[in-house]
Amino acid sequence: MPTLVKQLRGIGGCTQPVRLDGHRVEHAVDTRTGEIGRVLHRLDSASLPAGNLLVRCNNRRATRCPACAETYRRDTFHLITAGLRGGKGTPDTVTRHPKVFATFTAPGFGPVHNRPTDRRGTVRACRCGLLHDTDDESLGTPLDPATYDYEGAVLWNAHAGMLWRRFSIYLRREIAKRAGLTQRDFADFARVSFAKVAEYQKRGAVHFHAVIRIDGPEGGDTPPPDWATAELLADAIGAAAAHSRVDGPVVDGRPHTFAFGKQLDVRAIRSADFDGGQELTERAVASYIAKYATKGAETATGALDRPLKFLAELAQLDISDHARRLIRTAWTLGARKELEDLRLRAWAHMLGFRGHFSTKSRRYSTTLGALRTARAEWRRAQAAVITEDESDTTLVLSHWVFAGIGLSYAEAWLAASLEPALGTEGEPT
Repeated sequence: MPTLVKQLRGIGGCTQPVRLDGHRVEHAVDTRTGEIGRVLHRLDSASLPAGNLLVRCNNRRATRCPACAETYRRDTFHLITAGLRGGKGTPDTVTRHPKVFATFTAPGFGPVHNRPTDRRGTVRACRCGLLHDTDDESLGTPLDPATYDYEGAVLWNAHAGMLWRRFSIYLRREIAKRAGLTQRDFADFARVSFAKVAEYQKRGAVHFHAVIRIDGPEGGDTPPPDWATAELLADAIGAAAAHSRVDGPVVDGRPHTFAFGKQLDVRAIRSADFDGGQELTERAVASYIAKYATKGAETATGALDRPLKFLAELAQLDISDHARRLIRTAWTLGARKELEDLRLRAWAHMLGFRGHFSTKSRRYSTTLGALRTARAEWRRAQAAVITEDESDTTLVLSHWVFAGIGLSYAEAWLAASLEPALGTEGEPT
């Protein structure tokens, strides 16, 4: 039992670990002759108390694995924070670079139940005549499902990533225009860096939260030009968002063109409180963005957190009628030959959205991969057993095969009662 406890603590609370069969052998190597010597360490999966090697699933979705999702959230927090105030290989001089927090919404596809407010922030009655509570399940659902544009909503999600890329191109043009530069000359003076996450609104439409920063020509390592200000950046973002368009498919004679919604919110990131419409702090922005990095369509709309294999499954699932209609629409559109590149059936559970939930430009800050590598190296250093006669050079031979996913009932019961081993639960934020 103690050895099983140790193995389960080592997966840091993961509820869906990957089970592997195989072995890992470390041999000493003679650095002068290259000869492979004695065996230093050997690990066989059959000798482990769980009968397999257990590896964390690293799923970012909180509905699938809360522990791994929390690690992902914390990594995202550090990634965003590094781009705001430095650290993790990013110079702290980025603190002085102009930057904003922007929210890009989706267009409308028909009236939905909501909680409108007046200028004083007082909640008014919905168009249906009711005053909805904040947890009312009808929020975000259509007032009239029969006339709601489900086709447009699904295709918007499918093209949202392309629209963001188009916006990124236009943003550089708009900044260059305000600086009196040509697009070609702009790269010699400045660079635009960003990090963004996608979030589902309750109606099932994707929108984006982004940190956008102006750097010098080499990124965060170089200072931005004197003309670069948060005000100039905000103005350029507004113009670029207004001009960004993506032509979509023609479905049954109906053409689709996609643009951002009218509700664009751009706020400078400086050093004040996050609430009450004040300017934003770096920590508040990083926390806000990281919160959405572990959520998907299932969190906002009550949809699915896994792909569908057959449409017949839909009738057996406990999901909202609105989510069911969106998924069914994506599945139906996915059967059309002219839309096969959108892979709508594969992404029906995501309501058509097939982009990455968390993305960043190359020079914004560190990477999630670098953070994972640093954590893995720290764990290895903590677990290493060094002996005086152990060779500095080793050859590692390993062979692993997939054996399944998840824990047995007994393992799950025991794991739920354990505290994760030190260093497996992520860093506190």
